[in-house]
Amino acid sequence: MTEGMQSNVQEAIKILKDLGMPKGQQNERSALCLLALLNLTPDKTWSEAEKPLIGITPMMDFCRVHYDKKYAPNSRETFRRFTMHQFVAAGIAQYNPDKPTRPVNSPKAVYQIEKETLELIKCYNTKLWDDKLALYLSNRKTLVEKYAKERQQIKVPVEIAEDKEVYITPGEHSKLIKAIIEEFAPRYVPGGRLIYAGDTGEKWGYFDKELLKELGVVINSHGKMPDVVIYFPKKKWLLLIESVTSHGPVDHKRHEELAELFKGSTVGIVYVTAFPNRSLMARYINDISWETEVWVADAPSHLIHFNGVRFLGPYE
Repeated sequence: MTEGMQSNVQEAIKILKDLGMPKGQQNERSALCLLALLNLTPDKTWSEAEKPLIGITPMMDFCRVHYDKKYAPNSRETFRRFTMHQFVAAGIAQYNPDKPTRPVNSPKAVYQIEKETLELIKCYNTKLWDDKLALYLSNRKTLVEKYAKERQQIKVPVEIAEDKEVYITPGEHSKLIKAIIEEFAPRYVPGGRLIYAGDTGEKWGYFDKELLKELGVVINSHGKMPDVVIYFPKKKWLLLIESVTSHGPVDHKRHEELAELFKGSTVGIVYVTAFPNRSLMARYINDISWETEVWVADAPSHLIHFNGVRFLGPYE
């Protein structure tokens, strides 16, 4: 980095410290994220800060092009989890302000500097800074609570038990997860207990680790989990359900992955692929693994069995 680049980074770190960010975000990566949110290239002053909509990959490109700092492609998750997540939680940045209903982990996800934070930062290195900062910090808790409430309001409530709800982020994938819990489960898993639902916008979503542990399974990798896991006490079954709107069904490879992940289970495993409709199912029909079940949300009272001759016989 040149002297000008380094100066901007160091000042950005000082700003983050003044804003009360934790030690884990008082570093070069977080400083560069702040500069990217402000589109503050080395030739600009703080008063020239802007508020573009910007995603994680463009942030990393900004670091490389303007600050000579190259990050590996697999650093995207580090940017999300250890900088931008905290920026949003602190009210410094907003997540998908252009489309709050955008599904969690969408490749189109964007961030934007929060407007009051922008106005404050434009005063950095001026005699107004101390007074403006004090006023900003005095209102921060209220504002953070307001944004948290707004984010909660756009989520979709899902009833997982009587008088108990979880909230999932809106979108086609989450809509199907809601249908699995509210339409599939009462029909085919009456009295079932939800163990896991992954699309809530949180790292682990809804996860009853203790119940799963009682069934002999300890999970360390969130990324390998199916979209929904339900325990059926009456049958002593564990249902592993994949929700298919954009990625694939329980194919042979995924069947083996899940079998390995849940190999410690003391109860029987049932593999289910859920589709929103039959037209989407038709695209994946050749990939669906044998010894699995298929449920289609627009025909909720029917199951399709990929189980050989076990169910051959006349219908009553």
